[in-house]
Amino acid sequence: MRIMCVGDSMTIGSSGDFTWRYRMWQHLNATYPGPYQLVGPRDTLYDPATDAADSVAYADPAFPAKARRHLAGWGEGWLHMAPLIEDAVRAHRADTLLVSLGLIDLGFYTDPEQTAENVRRFVAGARAARPHVRAVLMPVIPNVRALVDADFGAQCTRFNELLAKAVADLSTPGSPLLLASEPADWRIDGSTYDGTHPSAPGEHLLAGAFADAMHQAWEIGGPYVH
Repeated sequence: MRIMCVGDSMTIGSSGDFTWRYRMWQHLNATYPGPYQLVGPRDTLYDPATDAADSVAYADPAFPAKARRHLAGWGEGWLHMAPLIEDAVRAHRADTLLVSLGLIDLGFYTDPEQTAENVRRFVAGARAARPHVRAVLMPVIPNVRALVDADFGAQCTRFNELLAKAVADLSTPGSPLLLASEPADWRIDGSTYDGTHPSAPGEHLLAGAFADAMHQAWEIGGPYVH
């Protein structure tokens, strides 16, 4: 199994973070007996001091370099990843995608309908490289802006409806798509450190949502425990 984590700032993480990717690595090591690799063209964290993805200061320096691989970027969304995914899947032979995108699209780039169209472009690109690729897609988790800006909150809700429809429309037996459940225990004041980006508890919740989806649908690993 070759897993590629695809996402925005919540996935790449910043200097000093563990990241939910690290939590997923720990979970799979503990529950999945088969061989697997975390793959992707990038391996760094975002560094606020340089405003660039050039940090290797993971909270656990023992997180091995080969397990740090991903396709995530600070400020990148479906709009940015849709043109990149075909080459990334082909080059790194990814067969399983864990995708958390959308908040940055709605906040700065595209409306819900345009964002959903980029989801479809993304899936088509991944399948062009690997027809039997499978993916777990995370809904947009509303951030502090969604709580105080009713219009933005409504856009997040609308996109999540369109995302669920896209998953239902596009999933096939040979290339299944799963819609992860938004973590039930997610709280802005405890699951994030700034109203958006995951704190250590939030990292566990994100990893758990992906892990539980894979376990329930595909019998990969076990239930997430933290």
